[in-house]
Amino acid sequence: MAASSFQISNYHRHSGITQRRDKFQTSSILCYNKFMLSIKKTMKIKFLIPVVFLGLIFCWTNFVFSQTEYAGDINEEVKQINQEIKEKNDRIDEIQKKLGVYQTTIRQKQADQANLKNQLAILENRIAKAELDIESAQIEVDRVNLELKKTSLEIADKDKQIEKEKEHLASVLRLMHKQDSKTSLEILLLNNSFSEFISEIKYLEDINSEIGDSVDDLKEHKEQLEKKKTVLLGKEKELVELKKELEDKKTLLLSEQQNRAFVLDQTKSSEKEFQKLLLLAKEEQQQAEADIVGLEKIVRAKIAQTQGKELEFNDVGFIWPVAKNLVTSYFHDPDYPFRYIYEHPGVDIRAGQGTELKAAASGYVARAKDAGQGYSYIMIVHGDGLATVYGHVSGIYVKEDEYVIQGQAIGRSGGMPGTPGAGRMTTGPHLHFEVRLNGIPVNPSEYLP
Repeated sequence: MAASSFQISNYHRHSGITQRRDKFQTSSILCYNKFMLSIKKTMKIKFLIPVVFLGLIFCWTNFVFSQTEYAGDINEEVKQINQEIKEKNDRIDEIQKKLGVYQTTIRQKQADQANLKNQLAILENRIAKAELDIESAQIEVDRVNLELKKTSLEIADKDKQIEKEKEHLASVLRLMHKQDSKTSLEILLLNNSFSEFISEIKYLEDINSEIGDSVDDLKEHKEQLEKKKTVLLGKEKELVELKKELEDKKTLLLSEQQNRAFVLDQTKSSEKEFQKLLLLAKEEQQQAEADIVGLEKIVRAKIAQTQGKELEFNDVGFIWPVAKNLVTSYFHDPDYPFRYIYEHPGVDIRAGQGTELKAAASGYVARAKDAGQGYSYIMIVHGDGLATVYGHVSGIYVKEDEYVIQGQAIGRSGGMPGTPGAGRMTTGPHLHFEVRLNGIPVNPSEYLP
């Protein structure tokens, strides 16, 4: 039988209601499942929060404890080094006071009458002063070695701090990674009140803040480490210079001892012989001074007449006549041991016996005097009114009126007491070097590079 229109209409209506009911039920189940999953996930997060918190406490406690333990060891060793450095500095202060006494005595003796007793007193005080200088230099070397050790420890400490800070930062980041999935909604569902929700949010912010602090600490430690390394390099350079200074002082002491032995040998402890030696030394220097002044005028006039013009300075400044080295006596040096005989018109440059000498600038040889056992020297006339003198030479390679170029070998250094060319009184192997402007001695240090 065919169904009526009413029946068909009722069937369709009933079928639509059923479909809507089923769809609603399905949607409700899905929503319920999502909600339960969210609750479970939230419960896991709630369980994770105290774990994370305890983990952070453990990491930080371990970090602080290890830092404190390590720092304690470092601090104790640095403290001991600082005490040793203080003792070195105290000893240096004592030496400086004694050096002042010796210096005063030398000046007083130099101002007194020139006699053998005073001369020996000067030499003995200079020897004692040189010995203290050596001790002071050695203490300085030891002190800088301690500073190097201290700085190395501090660098190791900074390295350790950087590594620990990296470990701490890594721990915090690992814990933060576990929090990536936690949302504000989940925290809100988790907590019983709004205040607890705020506390959880604050906790996450604190973790983020701690990461920022750790990064800042790393930067600070790195900057401090770089500064310490710069200090270390400076200390190493200072140590090299101090060691060289120590060797220079030992050389000076040897020269002073040789000088004293030479004076005693020449005078046989006789005042009469000393006065004779003193007179010869004065005459020798006066003659050399007169020759230098007179010959320079003659040579310049000869050059002007021959060339039709004055000699021009064609070099780019002076060069060192020997390898740049320690200056043992300065221009008009108040501590010059023979100042009562004559003012020191140049500088004494340390040079081993027989060191090759070079022309400080191009010019004409005005004097090449070989005085045998007396004072031998070379004088070169340059342009612009300048001239140079090379004293205590043990060998001469050039002749008078010869033109030499800058850097050319002109002779050998001397100065060893009792050797050819050294002169009547000398302080040991060295080069006496003068610069003169229009015949007047000027400070060579202002012309040497």
